[in-house]
Amino acid sequence: MKRLLIIPCVCLLAACDASPPPQPQTGERQPNPVFETQIQAVEKARAVGGQVMDAAEAQKKQIDEAAQ
Repeated sequence: MKRLLIIPCVCLLAACDASPPPQPQTGERQPNPVFETQIQAVEKARAVGGQVMDAAEAQKKQIDEAAQ
């Protein structure tokens, strides 16, 4: 009976690997085109947002000057 238990235990221990799993590379990776498109869209939106804020500020100055 003990011999029957030893065989599965040996097989389980033989299947274990003591080496750590490989770590992902931290260097340059190829950008995914889907995410690159999204990143470009966000950057465009930020640029447009800045232009809108500048235009609103200029309009506010014009209104203030006209009111005086």
